[in-house]
Amino acid sequence: MQVQLSGQKIEITQALRERVNGHCERLTRLESRLLELSVVLSVDKLQQRCEGTLKVPGAAPLHAEATESDMYVSIDNMFDKLVAQLRKHRDKVCDKHQREVREERQYG
Repeated sequence: MQVQLSGQKIEITQALRERVNGHCERLTRLESRLLELSVVLSVDKLQQRCEGTLKVPGAAPLHAEATESDMYVSIDNMFDKLVAQLRKHRDKVCDKHQREVREERQYG
């Protein structure tokens, strides 16, 4: 999976990069065929914002964002949301294939 990390009004430190890459491993454990992850970190006054867009083959891109007072917490929350969306997508795909098999057996 290709990871693109950028910042708006914030310098991307090595610690932030490691935090994002650590969470990327969590995503790849759920789905190994992920294409690309784009993460944008930004700061607006006292709000630390993290936005992520995950491209999954055969589906619309998954998007999540989180705004907190701490950048590390916003990164964690954003990845939690992406993981939830990815699990839901994976369950839909698995259920669709199982439903097709059941209908094939029933009518076949």
